[in-house]
Amino acid sequence: MDSTPSPSSSSAFDLVSRALGRYIPRGGAAAPVGTAEAQGDRTPLRPPENPAAGRQEQILGALNLDTDLIVTRCNLEAPVFAGLDVGAGKPFVDLLPPGDVPTVTRRLRQVIESGEAHVARIQRLRRGDGSELVVSMSILPSAAPEEGLTVSVIAMARRLHLYAAETAIGTSLDIGETAQSLAESLLAWGDVAAVDLDFAVWTGEGVTGKAQGRIRLRRAALVPDRVWPEGYMIPGDDLPGDASRLLAQAVLRDDAPQTIVIPDREALERVFGSPRVVRALVPGDRSAGLACIPLVLDGAPPVVLGVAEVWRRADCPFRDGELFDLQELVARTAHHVDLARQHQREHTQVLALQRRLLPRTGGDTIDIASVYQPATPDSAGVGGDWVNSFPLPDGRTALVVGDVVGHGLGAAATMGQLSMEARALLSAGLAPDQVLEHLDETVTVLDDAESGLAAGYSALGSTCCIALYDPVGHHVTLSSAGHLPPILVSPDGRADPLSIRPHPGLGAEFALREPFDVYTIGVPPGSMLALYTDGLVEEDRDLSIDEGIDRLSGIVSTVHPWDTLQQAARRIVSTLAPAPQRDDVTLLLARMIGYRKEDTATWRLPARSDAPARARTQVAALLRRWGTRDETRDNALLLVSELVTNAVRFAEGPVTVRLIRAGHGLLCEVGDSGNGRPRLRRGDLLDNGGRGLSIVHRLTTRWGVRWTDTGKVVWAEVAR
Repeated sequence: MDSTPSPSSSSAFDLVSRALGRYIPRGGAAAPVGTAEAQGDRTPLRPPENPAAGRQEQILGALNLDTDLIVTRCNLEAPVFAGLDVGAGKPFVDLLPPGDVPTVTRRLRQVIESGEAHVARIQRLRRGDGSELVVSMSILPSAAPEEGLTVSVIAMARRLHLYAAETAIGTSLDIGETAQSLAESLLAWGDVAAVDLDFAVWTGEGVTGKAQGRIRLRRAALVPDRVWPEGYMIPGDDLPGDASRLLAQAVLRDDAPQTIVIPDREALERVFGSPRVVRALVPGDRSAGLACIPLVLDGAPPVVLGVAEVWRRADCPFRDGELFDLQELVARTAHHVDLARQHQREHTQVLALQRRLLPRTGGDTIDIASVYQPATPDSAGVGGDWVNSFPLPDGRTALVVGDVVGHGLGAAATMGQLSMEARALLSAGLAPDQVLEHLDETVTVLDDAESGLAAGYSALGSTCCIALYDPVGHHVTLSSAGHLPPILVSPDGRADPLSIRPHPGLGAEFALREPFDVYTIGVPPGSMLALYTDGLVEEDRDLSIDEGIDRLSGIVSTVHPWDTLQQAARRIVSTLAPAPQRDDVTLLLARMIGYRKEDTATWRLPARSDAPARARTQVAALLRRWGTRDETRDNALLLVSELVTNAVRFAEGPVTVRLIRAGHGLLCEVGDSGNGRPRLRRGDLLDNGGRGLSIVHRLTTRWGVRWTDTGKVVWAEVAR
């Protein structure tokens, strides 16, 4: 007799069946799990804990699937698999939670196509009553692809489940997902599991001990996902005050956190008393028992973060061994909840700083809109993206965007420092490239051994782009330190990224440092400039950075001149980076309006002794045409005369005089080729030096100096 087994008898399904101590004949099928006998009250929902129970302790099962993932044979007769409604002819995916169907289906088909096994996947299977069974699932290919595959399942032992649950719970820093993972793990011991957290924990506030009057619980997680009775607390709901106090007092008996068990519904109603509390906490009308396990941080005194609750049928009471496992799991994972709380607190703080830096509004000469969309809370943390825009005292507008390396409070602190420093330097009249030189030095100082590296954080390689909009000359002066190129949309709707030479960024090594280039780009009224960070164009990993920028250019070009800029910015972000995303997303849109031609005038005068008189004549004629008040006209004439006199006296070359009618003020500018900074100082009554600037200071609401490639411009504003 030939002892070689047939291919069918050597299939993975038959090998697993032999391990079960059973043989399923070819073409036969085991009785489907879920028969009346399997679902009767005499069959326990969980495996007995007695090791001497023999075959009742069987935890291995097998299913054979065809290429359409339909069950052809199954062997899941062990009591541990009771309630799994599966049999020949049923789709395997009916056993899976809905959220797991796409991933598991993809894995099954990969095994069919590649012939390579996928082993030891921790998976949940749905019972007919809505509860779930945790198994270790392996997918084994058949000898011939057309024969499908075999799925072996091992019902996870308690200790293995504890380990797997703790590992799964620690994978997220989002407090809601952490609570959800804990509730899903607790479901292995009951029919319903919930996690209620102290409101201070939920919001990320500090929790230092048991504080009287602070008890307020919010439902953070609830499984399984189903339609619950009216009045029952679901995730996001605050528990009634008396329910919160009852739960907190129950687990803090004798001033020490303890697990409590309430065996049946009658006892629950006696303990809770109020029908409203019963409706809020009891998940149905049938008789049920409850185990309450406090989430505790060890300390003196211990800190209770919340309460985990497990409900099960009253005819299946909690055994001592199960309660011990429940307490161990909750104790092991309480610190994960606290870590998520700390992350939530940091995330909230950094997000508040990000929001504070966002531009508030534009002005008469420019329309500004911005969107900041933080990364998902369970990512590395809120990043160092920042964007700012603000009017400069001389009538120009600064547009600044930057990206600090790293995430969290370290990146946020650097971001805030760089943003404020850039604003101060720009307001002092420095050019964009000069500001970047100072920021470069700041990043280097922040990253030295004492302040940066010792704290485990480095900002080297951070990027920044600064653009200054001149509403009179209708141009933008721009410098970039390693940042992605802005996109300019012309009035006719054409959008192109600006051609900017690459730069290594802020804080580069001395050998890599390069001068910061300055670009001057014409932006006629109706033009739009888009500044952004890499999260907006790198969210899709299938696209290169250049393809991402081209895609952004195409979408920006669709913004119509009469579209509301803020709505357009939100639409662009939602299209390119729909939440959730791995990195922060920042977008700044600026639509150039500028001054009307009739609101400005410029004269170029030779640096001669008659220049002040000629300037007064030109300015007087203009102010009469503008209908300026006599007092304003007299102040402006005196102001222009003093500034032109100083320019002729201390500088060489021609003098440029510019007058701008802006809002409620009159802006006077006098430019020359000198590089000395005018300084206001105290002088004696008989001291002739410095009297011109004293007059300027008294006549104006504000004045200052900005530097140009050919010299400087002294500007001053007179109230109209």
